[in-house]
Amino acid sequence: MDIDKHTFAAHIGLDWADTKHDFCLKSNDNKAFEWGVITHSPEAIEAWALALLKRFNGQPIAICLELKSGPVVNALLKYSFIVLFPIPPKALAKYREAFTQSGAKDDPSDAWLQLDYLIKHKSALRVLHPDTPETRAVQRLVEDRRSLIQDKVRLTNRLTAALKNYYPQPLEWFDDMDTQLFCKFITRWPDLKKAKSVRKKTLEEFFRINNSARQTVIDRRCHAIKNAMALTQERAVIDAYSKLVLALVRQLSVLLETIHDYDLDIAQRYRNHADHAIFSSLPGAGPVFGPRLLAVFGTDRARFKSAEEVSRVTGIAPVLERSGKKSWVHWRYSCSKFIRQTLVEWANKSIRYSFWAREFYDKKRAKGQSHQAVLRTLAFKWIRILFRCWMDKTPYDESKYLFALKKRTELTKTT
Repeated sequence: MDIDKHTFAAHIGLDWADTKHDFCLKSNDNKAFEWGVITHSPEAIEAWALALLKRFNGQPIAICLELKSGPVVNALLKYSFIVLFPIPPKALAKYREAFTQSGAKDDPSDAWLQLDYLIKHKSALRVLHPDTPETRAVQRLVEDRRSLIQDKVRLTNRLTAALKNYYPQPLEWFDDMDTQLFCKFITRWPDLKKAKSVRKKTLEEFFRINNSARQTVIDRRCHAIKNAMALTQERAVIDAYSKLVLALVRQLSVLLETIHDYDLDIAQRYRNHADHAIFSSLPGAGPVFGPRLLAVFGTDRARFKSAEEVSRVTGIAPVLERSGKKSWVHWRYSCSKFIRQTLVEWANKSIRYSFWAREFYDKKRAKGQSHQAVLRTLAFKWIRILFRCWMDKTPYDESKYLFALKKRTELTKTT
């Protein structure tokens, strides 16, 4: 569909909400604006969409809204005659300020603003092109997994704080809290008195059953348990905090099982994906960053025109501002934090597995640049490489890149 030829029979601004969606419509054969409200339900959205289909004889209809994903987007994507134009919320907020300096905001007026923006600045918006179902599934799963990891961090932090109040020893006995072994131990022995009352043979059997097979580790833990000293004997403190700890451990155990299920599902979908070979070839990508990098780029090769565009969209490229004789560079705020985090964290991981990445990092650090600044610069360089591999559908080859890098360096010296 050629958007520049004004092929739409109608333009609609849609302001979404949890229970209702206000819309403002302008058709090509009528100068007046039409206003309305759709109840947020599958039946109401279906009835509204079918009414538009019948009214405009199946001709394309452009809808502008502040979402790239979500319930209303999922509901509208199944209609082939509807073309969605997501508008960044910050762009709409600035546009609203031009009309309402008081800061007033209302759902019907926001619907009109989105319609007005769509009609006057359509070239500044991009049509929402859903990726393949396989890619969208990976994208959704890796983002949700990241949220679950953050929930796990919050739980372990609360658990640590609670244990420190009456039973701090397990934090020393176990290297990691986010394991089923730790959860099972605390569930069985939620305070030091109960742990010390157990025979050594019972403890050894418990550790072996729960995949802690190294005898030296088992002996060290058993010895530490038997010789541990209680932080407090106050039963009010012990009973209250042990109850909280047990509640937190149950949540943590379920969460760990859920994350494990996510890992299995992501791994299977990632292995079966058409672009698996590209992202699995990247140094340090592995089973965690491989799927996340796949989610960043997607499958649609028309999505990005250049590596520079990828750097801007992902938030890796900094923003330059000028005012008078002054200029400054700052962090890019309008971007997906998950995507930017993915690229920076992977750049850090690649240092261990890529010769040139390690050399680049060491040189920049030797010049006095901070760790995070170097990682952002390294991520910027990786995007250029990854973009070319992605566009050509070719796995990354470190030896080929080093050879090309050496050749380019020699050519620069001769010129």
